[in-house]
Amino acid sequence: MSTTSPITTHVLDTGRGRPASGVAVTLERLSDTGEATLLARGTTDADGRLRDLLPAEPRPQAGAYRLTFDTGAYYRGLGTESFYPSVAITFLVRAPEEHHHVPLLLSPFGYSTYRGS
Repeated sequence: MSTTSPITTHVLDTGRGRPASGVAVTLERLSDTGEATLLARGTTDADGRLRDLLPAEPRPQAGAYRLTFDTGAYYRGLGTESFYPSVAITFLVRAPEEHHHVPLLLSPFGYSTYRGS
């Protein structure tokens, strides 16, 4: 049995070549009608990781989820101009028993994401 959150994230600031620490993150579950229910809030650690969004049990239900990153506040804190005030990543949990890692690669004027391991 894992002691890690079943949904985790990692933010890397590719413009600076280092982890993005101190990024505020929210996790929401989306209903079939698109209504969002807040499940958790957290902040990335010194390594840019957020490992404890949810307790290890119970596992999340299958369905749509959204991670939202407060990238505007992160870049304001660095004194850096940026284009995106926030980044929202919507993803599907199809196999609740699996770990879902959703990294964000971030720069002031762009971002990308993928399903991590």
